Amino acid sequence: MELKLLEVKSLFASEASHRGKRLCSRPFSNLQASCWGGALVKASYSSMSRDTHLSVRAVGSVAQDKLSMETYSIHINGLKPASSPYSHESRVLDAYDDEYGGALVDPDKLPAEASLFAAMLRLSLSRWKIEGKKGIWLKLPSELSEFVPIAVKEGFQYHHAERGYVMLTYWIPNGPCMLPANASHQVGVGGFVVNDKNEVLVVQERYCPPTCVGLWKLPTGFILESEEIFAGAVREVKEETGIDTEFVEVIAFRHVHNVAFQKSDLFFICMLNPLSTQIVVDDFEIEAAKWMPLGEFVEQPLIQGDSMFKKIIDICIARLGQRYCGLSAHQVISKFDGKQSSLYYNVVNSQDSNCQAS
Repeated sequence: MELKLLEVKSLFASEASHRGKRLCSRPFSNLQASCWGGALVKASYSSMSRDTHLSVRAVGSVAQDKLSMETYSIHINGLKPASSPYSHESRVLDAYDDEYGGALVDPDKLPAEASLFAAMLRLSLSRWKIEGKKGIWLKLPSELSEFVPIAVKEGFQYHHAERGYVMLTYWIPNGPCMLPANASHQVGVGGFVVNDKNEVLVVQERYCPPTCVGLWKLPTGFILESEEIFAGAVREVKEETGIDTEFVEVIAFRHVHNVAFQKSDLFFICMLNPLSTQIVVDDFEIEAAKWMPLGEFVEQPLIQGDSMFKKIIDICIARLGQRYCGLSAHQVISKFDGKQSSLYYNVVNSQDSNCQAS
């Protein structure tokens, strides 16, 4: 059987002219075709020995509120079309609009097959470009890691990876990408805990660089995701030494760059009041822990020989003597995001302050 492409185009152009009509189906000789109201229809055909079909792509009018781009298959002489990732099952990826004119692909509704994902991703990119989207965020779970090279081939770039997923992005407009970069900092905390005997809580780490072997230092660690600075300091002291504490102030913080994988580091020294005295060492990461006389702690050669460590301890001692004021945490809510935040600042004149610095 032969079909002239011109006749097929003429046939569908006639049907497409009836704008406003819903999807319909009409028989024309041995050809079963579909028409769409307000749509531009492109048709092509192929003739094969056993499997002949006509592939029709419908492109929704730009004026329509919901533009869709899908590929459908039309049977000729009742023959089933060959299997293709561009079959009627192909559709755009489920995604949510973000507040910056972009889209976030729903990771829970991704297809299971790589070929189908590739087809849907190409259709989705075409749709997002016509809709004027900007940044596209694609989160791929670990179990779908074979999708990563497919997305990269389509132009997606790595943004960041966490345990369980990889995040990729695609910037559509011409010009520089305006999507925020991956997190640039890690955040650490240290607890300065002094008891009523003027002894400071110190630890020796089981795993440390050679320059720190034998050093008695403050309990330190990294804060967790969605954890407050003051809460992280209290938790780290508890985990390493078993001592319960309460947060008083941020005494000082250090900022250094190119630390881990070229990331920057923020390290906050927090003054904490002890609520218990019995030390229970975390054998996994701590070699030893004890209450050490403050003077003995300060006189350690590694403390005296390091200008930064010495300055930190000098500040902590000045705070104990009420000659220095740190930053206390205050809970506030901003109208910009409606979320509760911890704002750290100094309140010298507060009646609740035990700092008398001038």
